[in-house]
Amino acid sequence: MKHLNIDHSSGVPIYVQLKQKIKYAIAANIFPPETKLPTVRSLAVALKINVNTVSKVYSELEQEGILVTKQGKGTFVKKIPAPEEKLRQERLEQLARYILVEAYEMGLKPEELLNMLQETIKKN
Repeated sequence: MKHLNIDHSSGVPIYVQLKQKIKYAIAANIFPPETKLPTVRSLAVALKINVNTVSKVYSELEQEGILVTKQGKGTFVKKIPAPEEKLRQERLEQLARYILVEAYEMGLKPEELLNMLQETIKKN
């Protein structure tokens, strides 16, 4: 669960950190589709956070269509159907273009941006 580490002194609410970390782990394919996530209780214990915080994050991610809970089996990363995958790809391309434009306006070259993104991925 090293990918879900929480910084208790960061000033960013624990709930926000956990939600972002789970989304990142899914986006980075650390948790690929259909991966079973830790139980609410076990994750709370491992991260030394409140059970209600984990429960709230799982619930919100389920409402967003990212996770699915199967009664008696656990919480899983939802498999994205093919049509939604195309929309996801289009959205990611839009975000990439936006980042590229912002970087250009700040004077960064594409290579510098790429290096920065790679370093950010390694840190998270």
